[in-house]
Amino acid sequence: MPRPERTAAILVAAGRGLRAGAGGPKQYRTVGGQTVIFRAMAAFCRHPDVTTVQPVVNPDDIAVFKEAVSSLEHAPPAKGGATRQESVHAGLEALASTKPDIVLIHDAARPFVTEAVISRAIDAAGRTGAAIPAVAVADTIKLVGAAGDVEATPERARLRIAQTPQAFRYDVILQAHRRAVREGRNDFTDDAALAEWAGLTVATFEGDPANMKLTTPEDFVREEARLAAGLGDIRTGTGYDVHAFGEGDHVMICGVRVPHSKGFLAHSDGDVGLHALVDAILGALADGDIGSHFPPSDPKWKGASSDRFLKYAVERVTARGGRVANLEVTLICERPKIGPLRDTMRARIAEISGVDISRIAVKATTSERLGFTGREEGIAATASATIRLPWSD
Repeated sequence: MPRPERTAAILVAAGRGLRAGAGGPKQYRTVGGQTVIFRAMAAFCRHPDVTTVQPVVNPDDIAVFKEAVSSLEHAPPAKGGATRQESVHAGLEALASTKPDIVLIHDAARPFVTEAVISRAIDAAGRTGAAIPAVAVADTIKLVGAAGDVEATPERARLRIAQTPQAFRYDVILQAHRRAVREGRNDFTDDAALAEWAGLTVATFEGDPANMKLTTPEDFVREEARLAAGLGDIRTGTGYDVHAFGEGDHVMICGVRVPHSKGFLAHSDGDVGLHALVDAILGALADGDIGSHFPPSDPKWKGASSDRFLKYAVERVTARGGRVANLEVTLICERPKIGPLRDTMRARIAEISGVDISRIAVKATTSERLGFTGREEGIAATASATIRLPWSD
């Protein structure tokens, strides 16, 4: 059977994740330097055969959701319900105007879904109409009664662990959900169970042991360690920038507008701190320098805000599967005074880069009235960046 032309994915992200402990809904916490929901959604948004990504979120989380996935293209989020079943139904109804052929239903708390699993889901749904990813059970399973006594030992060879994305013909699973509403059934823990109840035959396809659901605090600790272990290529880069003073009433330093009696002479906004950081990151990547990526001869960078340059450099790290581990910048000037603004600058760099503020340092020094900085003719900045990348041959 040819692959369906229209495949939608529903990302179920309305839960509270109470078993994951303190820190807010687990889908908005970070693992490996990225939010859980971003990792889960990105796999579908970037898959060549997924035409629509429909998130379902708690209305109280709209702002944090938008911030977490701002770089991804998706349909407007649907309003989640009190149960997972209600949230999935809301997502299905939100897709009614587009009427996809196939729908994939995925838990946002499974951030490690791969393109291969998504492709298998689409293929399986096209062949069978209803299919779920499953992995074999490695341990012996016991059926235990209310008193805690073993009642039976199921045959392990027939047992499977169900995962998501669960894949269905859209019209069939929508009708099954609507029937469950009519008959007052709201106790299904996954869509396969609801499909079975509706009389569908649910096939299985190969899942992925790494496609686990983050549920407890221990899950986050384990996955952080696993991801860190895969980033053994630790690199450090350095950067340097300088700009002379000219006419003006402020200067941009580390993304912060600082009132001053002068301005910068520069093609962009002249932010020496961010420029030095960009060069440090690109140096760690062995990926040229800021001038090769944003040439001053190009008029489109005239007056450009330097936060765009820093975001770009960090995205270059992320695109290679890496993380920024530390950013440090030292500003060399007599004036303006940096000390009172140090933490403001750290916070701004954190906001631009997505790196936690605890991994960002801003320092300042003078040149003891020596040289061009001592004569207050301009500002210089040095920077260093430590990044972690996967090892590659």
